Amino acid sequence: MKSSKPSWYRHLVAATLLFSVAVPALAQQHANILFVLVDDMDVELFQHMPKTRRLLAGQGATFENSFVSLALCCPSRTTTLRGQFAHNTGIFTSHWPDGGFMKFNRDGLESSTVATWLQRAGYRTALLGKYLNGYPNDETGRLYIPPGWSYWFSPNGGTPYDQFNYRINSNGRTLSFGSAPQQHLNDVLLAQATSFLRETAAGAPRQPFFLYLAPYLPHAPATPPQRYADSLPRITAPRTPSFNEADVSDKTGWMQYVKLLTPADEADIDALYRRRRQSALALDDMVESLVATLRATGELERTYFFFTSDNGFHQGQHRLKEGKSKLFEEDIRVPLVVRGPDIPAGRVVHQIVANVDLAPTFADIAGVETPDFVDGRSLVPLFSGPAPARWRQSLLLESPTSDESVGRAGIEEGLLEPRDGGEADTHPVWKNHIYRGLRTAQRQTFALYENGDGEFYDLAQDPFQLTNRYKSMRPALKDALARQLRVLRGAAGQALRNEEETAAGQR
Repeated sequence: MKSSKPSWYRHLVAATLLFSVAVPALAQQHANILFVLVDDMDVELFQHMPKTRRLLAGQGATFENSFVSLALCCPSRTTTLRGQFAHNTGIFTSHWPDGGFMKFNRDGLESSTVATWLQRAGYRTALLGKYLNGYPNDETGRLYIPPGWSYWFSPNGGTPYDQFNYRINSNGRTLSFGSAPQQHLNDVLLAQATSFLRETAAGAPRQPFFLYLAPYLPHAPATPPQRYADSLPRITAPRTPSFNEADVSDKTGWMQYVKLLTPADEADIDALYRRRRQSALALDDMVESLVATLRATGELERTYFFFTSDNGFHQGQHRLKEGKSKLFEEDIRVPLVVRGPDIPAGRVVHQIVANVDLAPTFADIAGVETPDFVDGRSLVPLFSGPAPARWRQSLLLESPTSDESVGRAGIEEGLLEPRDGGEADTHPVWKNHIYRGLRTAQRQTFALYENGDGEFYDLAQDPFQLTNRYKSMRPALKDALARQLRVLRGAAGQALRNEEETAAGQR
């Protein structure tokens, strides 16, 4: 009897066959890691995911001060894979020549990532969803699978950001998906993750897994599954005190060219915000389903389940339309919640943590030594018990080093990250946007721009970053922050971590 399932579904299920691997006895004792990395989710949007907050945060830990060091997809994802800041990876943008998959691949960075570390330790590793911007390319070919991944399911053509009409490299075989409602990329990724979890759990001997699940939602155009297309009909973007900021005369030079939002701009912002909220509902379903699968397979209690985003997102704050890559809290602050063995339910962590810490955390869980090049630190000491006596006091912030429109030619358009609102294009000199900065445990944001501008916000007094106090800040504090910034932007490894642990201005 002929199967009623479509061919793409039969191929997808067939592709989940386990690879034959020898599993070291020590590896069998280690916990699983399920890592969900969503695209462009700010902390405000995360508040509208009640299932995830109940199942992960409510049963585990919430990291209240979780940040990304460079708020842009490819640099952030590179930092996540390697545990390094952008000045040490050399990946500052999402496109060649200053970033993107091509540079990551050409520079040999794929030879040592969290995937290769854990695979060598006996983990079954899988990446499902978005890898790096510009993947794949003509140099590698459409069926290229990076080192370290036992299982691979990542778009290699079409329009995955639209959630429909895309192609997937499924373990070296291209599968094509159309526009039928059931082929919405988010739902296909969930189906694939479910199959991976069930078949891995059924394997003998037990092999721990590292599942890196990377949906494209809620990235623009943030097309939700059909079941949510009509939901939240009257929702609008939050009108925070910084929304369409009336006076930006205190801000850096390039921001003087950013015009007030028009009613049409605000309508566009509201429309995208509604789709992002609808997309968050689908992501909430995804987390709920994954938890149910882990419970059904008996793996929930020995799995660390992480949920975070590659960067935040601004929508109207400080007159900026939709986008990221700025030093404002909307862009650099991201949700981070995790449940797992020995993490007390409802734990709240206040220390500053960042995406640079994820790779060493996963390695720590797996009992793996990290290479000396790693800049981040394991978060495991924050999972339970008293906080460590010494921890990060200042986090380095970095920005893209070139216009994101550069280097886009020659790559299949549908695989490129869609352009954001374009507020940076309002000033012709891109270098005026390039900064290095600090986000401190004392709730300060400090930055120096390559054109000589500076910013300083005291978030305790000014949580919406309405007043740039760079010109009026205490000279001693300015000098101390500038000195620490100079050290951190050139530091690596243990020397960088040591410098982070000093509160500038309190020496």
